Amino acid sequence: MRRPTSAPDAPYPHPTARCTRSRRKTSAARRWVRAAVAAVMLAGGAVALQAPAAADADLSHARAHWIDRNTLAWKTDTGHRHELVYSPSGNVRVENGDLAGDRRVVPLTPVPGGLTAAQRARWPHLASYAAFRVAVRDIGSVLRGQVVAVERDRGGRLLNATGVQIPGVLDDVYGRAASRARLGPVWRGGVPTLSVWAPTARRVALDLAGRTVAMRRDDATGVWSVTGAPSWKNRRYAFRVTVFAPSAGRVVTNLVTDPYSLGLTADSERSLLIDLSDPSLAPAGWKRLRKPAALRRPSVYELHVRDFSASDRTVPERLRGTYGAFAVRDSAGMRALRGLARDGVSHVHLLPVFDFATVPERRTDRRAPACDLAALPPDSERQQECVAAVRDTDAFNWGYDPLHYTAPEGSYASDPDGPARTREFRGMVAALNRAGLRVVMDVVYNHTHASGQDPRSVLDRIVPGYYHRLLEDGRVATSTCCAGTAPEHTMMDKLIVDSVVTWARHYKIDGFRFDLMGHHPKAGMLRVRQALDRLTPERDGVDGRSIVLYGEGWDFGEVAGGARFEQATQANLAGTGIGTFNDRLRDAVRGGGPFDPDPRAQGFGSGLWTAPNGAPAGGTGAEQRARLLRSADQIKVGLTGNLRDYRFTASDGRTVTGAQVDYNGAPAGYTAAPHEAVTYVDAHDNETLYDALAYKLPPSTPMADRVRMHVVSLSTALLSQGVPFVHAGTERLRSKSLDRNSYDSGDWFNRLLWDCRDGNGFGAGLPPAADNRDKWPYARPLLADPALRPSCADIAAARARTGELLRIRDSSPLFHLPAAADVQRRLTFPLSGPGETPGVITMRLDGRGLDPRWKSITVVFNATPRTQTQTVPALRDAAVALHPVQAASADPVVRRSAFDAATGTLTVPARTTAVFVES
Repeated sequence: MRRPTSAPDAPYPHPTARCTRSRRKTSAARRWVRAAVAAVMLAGGAVALQAPAAADADLSHARAHWIDRNTLAWKTDTGHRHELVYSPSGNVRVENGDLAGDRRVVPLTPVPGGLTAAQRARWPHLASYAAFRVAVRDIGSVLRGQVVAVERDRGGRLLNATGVQIPGVLDDVYGRAASRARLGPVWRGGVPTLSVWAPTARRVALDLAGRTVAMRRDDATGVWSVTGAPSWKNRRYAFRVTVFAPSAGRVVTNLVTDPYSLGLTADSERSLLIDLSDPSLAPAGWKRLRKPAALRRPSVYELHVRDFSASDRTVPERLRGTYGAFAVRDSAGMRALRGLARDGVSHVHLLPVFDFATVPERRTDRRAPACDLAALPPDSERQQECVAAVRDTDAFNWGYDPLHYTAPEGSYASDPDGPARTREFRGMVAALNRAGLRVVMDVVYNHTHASGQDPRSVLDRIVPGYYHRLLEDGRVATSTCCAGTAPEHTMMDKLIVDSVVTWARHYKIDGFRFDLMGHHPKAGMLRVRQALDRLTPERDGVDGRSIVLYGEGWDFGEVAGGARFEQATQANLAGTGIGTFNDRLRDAVRGGGPFDPDPRAQGFGSGLWTAPNGAPAGGTGAEQRARLLRSADQIKVGLTGNLRDYRFTASDGRTVTGAQVDYNGAPAGYTAAPHEAVTYVDAHDNETLYDALAYKLPPSTPMADRVRMHVVSLSTALLSQGVPFVHAGTERLRSKSLDRNSYDSGDWFNRLLWDCRDGNGFGAGLPPAADNRDKWPYARPLLADPALRPSCADIAAARARTGELLRIRDSSPLFHLPAAADVQRRLTFPLSGPGETPGVITMRLDGRGLDPRWKSITVVFNATPRTQTQTVPALRDAAVALHPVQAASADPVVRRSAFDAATGTLTVPARTTAVFVES
């Protein structure tokens, strides 16, 4: 998904706009107040007579918050009378200026001083609210109906009425379900038990293949359950839940799939009662599957399941775009992945593979563009028009729109209408493991595809108003793009932990990347880490401690700045071992930011000052030079693993820490350990690296130099102390024809081309208008330029040089220093300071006592268009040579790198990253 900048108040234009959004409703009472204020000016005077104010009674909102069994928080006047009104039949309404319908009344007593210190800490966004004591004997009955908070004057006239948010009191009363209950399908001795948490439901029944089966409620936990028979195996089911739904304003009966579904029928119409221990759901050898050896530190390759094979002619057509394509051992894609594994990639990160909402799962329901896309001009608008015409029914979406978190996506299966998706998903994991790669899942627990009574809403139709984060007035928060979930609530937190553990234990997943992790509490992420750490090979078949965790630590939206809890953001996660994406190095290398109106802003890797592109926003030469030096300091911090406390000499001569280097008003360094930084220069979000350089490099830059700048840019991530992260195809100059947000751009703009004769994807037409139209004036001449289409030799050169960098990284423990103290002791920038060369960074790694082969390694990143010399006094009279991998490189330019022992001078050709080793 498209990401925000790191500034908390940055706009966040999210792609998946088809997520259901709440709509603020203006009540009739509010309209009356605005329209009915009348004044009569008396003769000779200035006295205004106003009609009495109407009651502020809008039950479509929920401005009162029942935070525990004894306390209601509400921003209101405590000098009036207050009541909690509840209705078992759910028909309370406002008529003729007062409440009507079946209702019972509970007086509310103001609490002097408001919320307690503990309550304010738990609910910081409600800290200024008034507090009221709630005294309810049968609290369960109240919570199973409609609940309204009421304010009246001393004469009993209605002043205010609003719905009540109840997640806090539900956690207080029923939160023990988190430790006591096993939800979803649980099998014992071949007999299934189905359980669902629905504490506010009046009734819950199981719909088993059309037959209604009664379920039993546990009053202590709010869990409804039923134990079945062995014959229920592989049957279709759903829950029939009768519950008051605030979004509908009445009691409804919903037929809903299981939030803990392990299997599903096509298009998620029904849950499927499968047993994940059933041998028929596993590929051959699944129990004996051995994981590839763990490397010193992960190197991650980000891949979309459909992209991997949709355009691969070496895969049988029926398997293209499916899990099954990974089992085609001799396909071009699998040969490429095995090659990357040999070079040093350790993990494949798969974009969402859980059940998501936006792709028709049956092939017969999908549509393809009705154009000959390849025959159209490279700068034409027609391609994107044809793709857009079928975007809602084609086979492609990134998948950041969850329906069921713990079942595999059906559109990637050969048959979405049965258990094949489970078996084939496991087959994909096994195939990647056999290729030498571990598997990371991209998980999106921060939002759902829909909420309320939308047919694609699952959680909210079972426990309305609980699983989603509500704003102060009861609207569902949508800062993440869609209906945001509330991981701070006990049972949403449980769902996340249970789901992650299921994927790890039953699908042998080796890592999890959390989407918009900053919308999660830090405490919740630590619970995920602890739950994984408890998994052992002996008991669970997996080593949970080897499972990696990382995610997006952006800070924005209604939770920004710790407004509701301590978030799992970049800075907050320092010291936890959980990684976050390092946007600092990315922006310094590429130039500008993801949302620049002019995409030509340059950086270290795209010619800032050293090869200006003439863009008006570039500034004067002096301004560009100063900006380049600042970018170099940000990159130096990134090369340390973005360490907060790392001390070095900045380009202006000051001794600074990583945290003291500025990044758009925020600290550049924020980690406590190097592996907490996921270091990258491109990802599925925003333009690919090739496309970014197409925008930013001077248009006349020869293709050979574009390839060199591409590799120099990538080298900053691959030779850093952080966890290197590579977007699939970047090693092959992958282009999306300048599409900055290809989440729903179809197979055409997302092509991953393993055969270089098919090109790299550049010149596939103007990118889709929805997110790129404002960039078309910049894009059109570039796409039309045949000189910007790389040849097979160009693509092969980029791939070979990327492989060399990976092998260099894997050749020494110096690129995998375990702790901040090791980095401080061994990693230096010997030429950093007032005399450093703009556009060149020299990094030295001290290997004494650690690397058995080399006393030191020195890396020179030369992003300038000229040969550069770097004199390192510590290398004078030393035995230094080009790294063996580069000495044998097919790149004749890097082989020209030289060392003068008499002066300690390293000579590096233009636009080259050279690595020197000291014997």
